[in-house]
Amino acid sequence: MRSAQIDRQTAETKVNLQLNLDGTGKTDVSTSCGFLDHMLTLFASHGRFDLTIKASGDTYVDYHHLVEDVGITMGQALNKALGDRAGIARYGEKILPMDEALILTVVDISGRAFLDYRLENLTQKVGDFDTELAREFMAGLVRNANITLHIRQLAGQNTHHILEGMFKSFGRSLAQAVAIEPGREGEIPSTKGVL
Repeated sequence: MRSAQIDRQTAETKVNLQLNLDGTGKTDVSTSCGFLDHMLTLFASHGRFDLTIKASGDTYVDYHHLVEDVGITMGQALNKALGDRAGIARYGEKILPMDEALILTVVDISGRAFLDYRLENLTQKVGDFDTELAREFMAGLVRNANITLHIRQLAGQNTHHILEGMFKSFGRSLAQAVAIEPGREGEIPSTKGVL
């Protein structure tokens, strides 16, 4: 089973996260940030990943430390669950509509951390969630998972729909990238022989 459990504790946050790449979309997410809980549930459900997160932090200041540390922990869990990456498809992409919003995400399980994040004209907040933190989450995840991730907003004006579309699209594209390719089990998907 390709799964991992990561515990991260700092002076600002405490995160316990379990990720199963070969799951059914079962989630139990509690971060004390309702919007983040919703987005992570969508991500796992659409990617068919089992995801359990218990997280808390200095949210009396704001959600920044919590969101970033959940992203870091998620990236560490993804990296660990993938192991040597043998047999994976490596690449995944999804264009996903969320009402008027249209989002493209493209993933390469490359062993190189790179994020190109292009969402435009977002409102400052959705509820009490600072929308700039969605980028911080993705940056923390990408750096710690050592993946390349491109995110594009192709259409849309509603910030909630744009962010929801992004998390759903990321779940679907990541699921493609980490899937075991029939006939390539045991092979590393790189001419270098390592990712």
